[in-house]
Amino acid sequence: MDQRKYNIYFHTHTISGIIIAALLFVIFFAGSFSFFKDDITAWQKGKSHSHVQSQADFNYVLDSMDTKHNLLGRNFDFYILRSGQETYVNMSVSQDTTISKPQAKSEKSKGRRGRGLRNEDSAYFLHSFADKSQSSYEEGYNIGEFLYRLHFLAQLNQVPIRLGTPFGYLIAGIVSFLFLFALITGLFLHWDKIKNNFFLFRPWSKWKTVWTDMHTVLGVIGFPFQLVFAITGIILIVNFALIGPFSKLLYNGDQEELYQDLQYNRKMEVTYSYQPLSKSFDVNAFVNNWMKEWPESDISRLYIRNYGDKSMQIALETTPKSNANFAGSGYVRMQVLDGKQLEVKSPKTDATYVDWVKSLVYHLHFGDYGGLTLRIVYFVLGLLGCVVIISGIMIWLVAREKPNIPTYKRKFNFWAANLFVSISLSMLPVTAFTLIMLKFSPTINQSLIYNLYFYSWLVMIIYLLILRDLTKVNKHTLVLSAILSLSVPIANGVTTNLWLWKTLQAKSYDIFFIDILFITISILCMFAFLKVKKQGKSFKILK
Repeated sequence: MDQRKYNIYFHTHTISGIIIAALLFVIFFAGSFSFFKDDITAWQKGKSHSHVQSQADFNYVLDSMDTKHNLLGRNFDFYILRSGQETYVNMSVSQDTTISKPQAKSEKSKGRRGRGLRNEDSAYFLHSFADKSQSSYEEGYNIGEFLYRLHFLAQLNQVPIRLGTPFGYLIAGIVSFLFLFALITGLFLHWDKIKNNFFLFRPWSKWKTVWTDMHTVLGVIGFPFQLVFAITGIILIVNFALIGPFSKLLYNGDQEELYQDLQYNRKMEVTYSYQPLSKSFDVNAFVNNWMKEWPESDISRLYIRNYGDKSMQIALETTPKSNANFAGSGYVRMQVLDGKQLEVKSPKTDATYVDWVKSLVYHLHFGDYGGLTLRIVYFVLGLLGCVVIISGIMIWLVAREKPNIPTYKRKFNFWAANLFVSISLSMLPVTAFTLIMLKFSPTINQSLIYNLYFYSWLVMIIYLLILRDLTKVNKHTLVLSAILSLSVPIANGVTTNLWLWKTLQAKSYDIFFIDILFITISILCMFAFLKVKKQGKSFKILK
């Protein structure tokens, strides 16, 4: 490779990497734990989903709502979570103008799917099929949901900046694009050395060599995984930018129609007849009938239009289990009055091109097609990506720690690296601390989780910055991570009596797995601390 190309690749790789370093670490770290989102949720609530599968009772939801509202003419959307144990319920105002409140006070909905203005006569809540409890989105919020949304920076959507999309999603999209640049330029940069240095790792050499080997080896080995995540992340986060031009070119700017063709939205416009339905309708029977027809599928959505009216329609949407069919989606829409099937699409035989593309993107990104084993592999590869990011920061810093560089520049470089490292390394002890505190909190909601995580994170970052020594930062975070991670299963046992041996005996494998995961993390952190304590050299700011 000639020197000009090398310089282009080197500077592009370095600049794009440094710009996104801290945010990319947050995305990778939170995303790694998001592979166990349902397990973390079960651990927090102390309710296993491994062996207890509650039957989805939609009739109960409707009956309970009927005691509070007149349901005639209302539309219902059920968004069933992946565990199948909970569903978000979105109830509209009635289509019957003699019942609805057209001038009711409206307020901003804070639900993740209930965006926009919400009438006070409508409802949006989380329903648990297991204990038949209902809560608002904020009340039903959990740490699994928090980490999942943190991995695409959804919390930054609170920033009142709108440039065509919520601020957090915009930042996550930009980071994904720059990450793709850093990956490709990094591969070109090291292409000539891949054959000779693929497994070259010299842990006993000087620190710059150690960081360089770690960055190169882990970066090259994890390149396919990281490339998949960069591409699928871009598609999932910034699809608004990709879809916009197509909607203008092919759909005359009608994005709703485009989203419908891409199967993100289901258009069910039903004219209200103002004539009551003369018979009752069993929603559970309808769902169970089609789930017997499609046994290798899971319910994802249920739609009801014009409830209790002669024009009432019901629709069911399913997704096939990945071990039965990698791609596909099931959909059936029926007219309740006469039982006429208006649309039927089998998840087994009617997979479309859109189904294949969507399934490929989702399965590759979420790692939900190979069971727990694959999710563990994804988790490890995700954390290796975090190591690559940290080692990249250290290479950048050490390469600029030279006598010929002015002191003020060296100080700036140190503080920049110190800030990046402090933000990144503090995430593990903060995550463990939040899990522990949630076990001792009598009431858990979105505000509590935000306060626990973000304030403790801020305190931890300030504390690490004050140390002004990267080796001390590493040691302190490792010790705290080891202690707090080991305390996670202890806190679970003390507060819920769900000790390791009990969850294993009860086949509560999801709760058992989270305890074992943090015990393993604790052991690894302690091992790393002993290594750093023995071999680490002080790296602190110039005086």
